[in-house]
Amino acid sequence: MSQADPRRIVPRTDVLLAHPDLVAAAARHGTRAVKEAVRAAQARARSGEITPGEVVAAAQAALPARSTTLRPLLNATGVVVHTNIGRAPLSDAALEAVAAAAGYVDVEFDTATGARARRGRGTLEALRAAVPAAGDALVVNNGAAALILATTALAAGREVVVSRGEMVEIGDGFRLPDLIASTGARLREVGTTNRTRLADYAAVVGPDTGCVLKVHPSNFRVEGFTSAASVRELATLGVPLVVDIGSGLLAPDPLVPDEPDATTSLADGATVVTASGDKLLGGPQAGLVLGEAATVERLRRHPLARALRVDKLTLAALEATLRGPESPVTAYLHADGEALRVRTERLAAAVAGELVAVEGRVGGGGAPGVPLPGWAVALPEACAERLRRGEPGVVARVERGRCLVDLRCVPPDRDGDVERAVLAVLAVLAALTPED
Repeated sequence: MSQADPRRIVPRTDVLLAHPDLVAAAARHGTRAVKEAVRAAQARARSGEITPGEVVAAAQAALPARSTTLRPLLNATGVVVHTNIGRAPLSDAALEAVAAAAGYVDVEFDTATGARARRGRGTLEALRAAVPAAGDALVVNNGAAALILATTALAAGREVVVSRGEMVEIGDGFRLPDLIASTGARLREVGTTNRTRLADYAAVVGPDTGCVLKVHPSNFRVEGFTSAASVRELATLGVPLVVDIGSGLLAPDPLVPDEPDATTSLADGATVVTASGDKLLGGPQAGLVLGEAATVERLRRHPLARALRVDKLTLAALEATLRGPESPVTAYLHADGEALRVRTERLAAAVAGELVAVEGRVGGGGAPGVPLPGWAVALPEACAERLRRGEPGVVARVERGRCLVDLRCVPPDRDGDVERAVLAVLAVLAALTPED
C-alpha cells in the first residue's frame, strides 16, 4: 500500500464519534451501537469498499431506522382488536400521557406532604368514575392476572366452583383449569357443557367453597339446547362471586348486546369483576379488578398483587383512555358505513382494484358472532406478503384467493400511505417475469 493510498487516511474513531451527525446518532442509539457502526465502516474503508470520506454516511446507514425491533404496521384486516399485531391502538391522549410519565412522576408520591401515597390513585379514581357501581378498583398486568389474583386471594387451598360450559382455553393454549390449579385452589366443576343451572352450583357450595367463578366464553358460542345461571342467580348463593367478563366493556354497548359489562355485572350482585384493560376498552394491556371495597382491598393486600402490578406507563395510558376522548377501538367499531365506502371507493379507483362488501370482526376474543359490515379493495393474493414486508407494513386479509384491504382500522390520514404501498406492490408484481 503506497503512502498516497487513501485507505491510510481513514479518520480515527474518536474523531468520527465527535462528528455532529454521529453525536446525534449516539443520543438516539447509544454510544456503543454508534461505535460498532463506525468501526465496521472504517473496516470497509480500509478494504477499499468505500472511501474515507464515506465513513460517516456508512456508519449512519448501518444504524437501525428505529430504536426498537417492533415494527409499526397499518391494520387493513378489518379486525379491530387484532391480538397478533398489538390489540388496541392507543389514543393520542394516551400516547401523550405515556410520554409525560416517562420521567419522574408522582406515581406513588404525595407532593403536598412529601410522603408515600397510594400507587396510581388517579387511574383508580378514573376507573371508579367510569364504573360507579364499583366500591373500589385495582389494576394488574393483564386479564388473566386479575383472575388469578382474585381466585388466589379468595380460594387458595379451597374450592372454586365453575360451570363445565365455562372451562375455556384462552390464547396460546392456556386453559382455565391450569390457571386455577396454579393458584393452589381446587376446581369444582358443575353442570354440563351446554346446560348448568343454579341448582348445580347450590348442590356443591359449602364450607370449603372459596368462591364461585363465572367466566364469559368470549371467543366461542354454544347454541341450541343451552342454559346458564345468571350473575343475579349466582349472587344468591352466599359466597363470593367472581365474574370474569373478559373484554373490558365497562358499560352496555348496543353494538355488542351479548357481551357482559362491568356495570351490569356488579349491579346484578358480583362480588368482584375481572376484565382486560385493552380489548373493548381500548387502553393498554392491563387487568382490571372492580367490586366490593373490602374484597378489592383484600386482593390489594395479597402478596401476589405486588408481583402483578403495572408500571407508571400503563397507569398513565389507562387513565388517559378512561378520561380522554373516544378511543380508536371505539371509533373503529362504530365506524360510519357510508364514510368507509367513500374512502374505499377512492382507494379502489386509485389502484384499479375491485370494491367488495366484507364483514369485519371485533377480534381479541370479543363478540365472536357480531359482524362489522364494511368494504374492502380486492387485490391479487400475491399482494398480501409484499404489503406486510413493505414500508410502511400493511397487514391485509387473505380470503378465497384474494388480498382484501379493509380501511376500517386505518386512520383516515393514513389512506394515502396505504394507496402508495399498494401501488408500489402492484408495480413490482407487474414487472416480474413468470420465472420470478
